[in-house]
Amino acid sequence: MPIFNDTKIAFADKSDAQLRKAYWMFRMIEQPSLTKVGTSLLNFTVHNNFPFVTGIVKNTLFEQFCGGETREESMKVVKQLFKRRVGSIFDYSIEGKEDEETFDAVCKEIKDIVRFSVGNPAIPFIVFKPTAFGRIDLYEAVGKNNELTSSQKEEWDRVVKRFDEVCKLCHENDKKVMVDAEETWMQDAADKLCEDMMEKYNQEKPIVWNTIQMYRTGRLEYMEEHVERARLKDYFIGYKIVRGAYMEKERARATEKGYPDPIQPTKEASDKNYNAGIDFVMSHLDRVSAFFGTHNEISSELVMDKMKAKNLENCNEHVYFGQLYGMSDNITFYLSDKGYNVAKYLPYGPVKDVVPYLTRRAQENTSVAGQTGRELGLIKKELERRKTGR
Repeated sequence: MPIFNDTKIAFADKSDAQLRKAYWMFRMIEQPSLTKVGTSLLNFTVHNNFPFVTGIVKNTLFEQFCGGETREESMKVVKQLFKRRVGSIFDYSIEGKEDEETFDAVCKEIKDIVRFSVGNPAIPFIVFKPTAFGRIDLYEAVGKNNELTSSQKEEWDRVVKRFDEVCKLCHENDKKVMVDAEETWMQDAADKLCEDMMEKYNQEKPIVWNTIQMYRTGRLEYMEEHVERARLKDYFIGYKIVRGAYMEKERARATEKGYPDPIQPTKEASDKNYNAGIDFVMSHLDRVSAFFGTHNEISSELVMDKMKAKNLENCNEHVYFGQLYGMSDNITFYLSDKGYNVAKYLPYGPVKDVVPYLTRRAQENTSVAGQTGRELGLIKKELERRKTGR
């Protein structure tokens, strides 16, 4: 895709040393067997407080994919990105904890992000994961309409309260909030909770945004039905449209438990479904706004083409693009250079706590056909360009 091949724009802020370090990391991630062994070893050593390992992680994977250990530390990256008209979405990337104390602490952190970002256009969205506010098993039980015990009902009430506190605060401060998608077996409850929040806070415009994973089957049908419900109740919808991130786990669980695989059968089918999601959103802009989270160049250009066909300005308020920090800079900075709304997901948090996120990111990169090779090719091209002075 020639329009996304300008490495001079993509890596304008990166030194030669930073590019070489990134090249080395993506080369390592490119090897599935090495990634599998390395991530297991990394989680073990960091969990057991090997101090030298924490230092190595901070100067490699963490530096590539995270903004810093705190919001304040991450602001250096936020300001640098915004100089080039790229927004930042603080992603407090603490995973794998399931106690009420942690849920409350994360909820407080998300609310602090809201207050921290008020009046700052460099931080256009707030984001959180449903399982940052409650146990995945509880979401599953609620989604299946299982009869809850008294303690489970109280626990679910606390989950709803955390959702509502964050969404209410965002509504009061005119900040958009995205709720990430997770595993299929918990998503029904999360979808319903997001719809309840939209009905409550999206009466005038989309404040609450849900995430739709298009590598799943049935998601296009869900959006079609949801739009009808939103029209009846007269509220606006915000969607983050992504492909998805839990394919191996989803397939393994479906096989183990003997239910139909919820994932599209092929990469081509996922791509087709994602592009159908683009068509759907662009046909319903009177009711739906979308954040297209993708590292796929074809999908990105398809959104641009459809905007042009509808005579929409590049900065139309209903259409956003997004990529992860440390990846697909060729897409991000081309879009920002042309005046599109674009933002980077910017993870942050203590190194030890962010390692599960970093290792999951490494594994996902390994499983996405061509992604890591594309990153390597672009970095190599830019280093060669700088060497020859072209």
